[in-house]
Amino acid sequence: MFEATRPCHGDVPAADASADALLRDRDLQRARGIGRIVLHGSDRATEVLDVYQKFPTRVMLPLIDSGAVREAVVVNAAGGIAGGDRLEFEVTALGDARVTVTSQAAEKIYRALNQPAQVVTRLNVRDAAKLAWLPQETIIFNSARIHRQIEIDLCGGAELMALEWLVLGRTAHGETVLHGHIRDRWLVRRDGRLVWADSFLIAEETFPHLRRKALLSDVNAIGTLLYFGPHVDRRRPFSRRALPENRMVSRARCPQGASCVAGGHGRSKESLSRW
Repeated sequence: MFEATRPCHGDVPAADASADALLRDRDLQRARGIGRIVLHGSDRATEVLDVYQKFPTRVMLPLIDSGAVREAVVVNAAGGIAGGDRLEFEVTALGDARVTVTSQAAEKIYRALNQPAQVVTRLNVRDAAKLAWLPQETIIFNSARIHRQIEIDLCGGAELMALEWLVLGRTAHGETVLHGHIRDRWLVRRDGRLVWADSFLIAEETFPHLRRKALLSDVNAIGTLLYFGPHVDRRRPFSRRALPENRMVSRARCPQGASCVAGGHGRSKESLSRW
């Protein structure tokens, strides 16, 4: 489970299939983590209404400042995600809640035998609530398989800022990801209507060609930053300061509001760390 991605010193052969053929991810003990938090806010404070957690997912709620903005920290007590694991996390912000959610550490996706890990995130922003979803990076190890889906449901008067980023290997260790499967999907609904969707896929057969200029070239870190809400013009100066120079930005006008979608990339996570 904790096999590290190997440094690349020339050609690296594929994983030995003779040993893995005897094992399957579903034959091993796998994680089924669930986390859920519901918050409601008023002019004075944001309060937690409900928390549910199932190992290995944990939710920490540190108290900061006056409590007007509540912070939640997501913890994966297993230390990483392997093939066949399934983790689900849901945040619901109601009323005038102001919520920031982050993660304790970078998430790590380890080698899979034959099944992908499933990671599902649901963000529900109602009424006039404000939610910032800002986890640390997700590190993809060699031969990892991951299917990740982020589902966002918000009302016309709500605000959401969400950031997710993938890093292929630990570049400081000289690691190179040569095999695996990555599927990353976003779905955003406003007042029940689908307003934005995006999918990113790197299949196993794509990895031998991944360093072509038409694909990732020398890129090892990929990030997506979203803003949805009625104050996109007010947030534009912040977005310009936060985005790195090698950014790709698009803007779409949505019913009862606007959105800003930005994608960034770099050779390492440090090049995106200003987000």
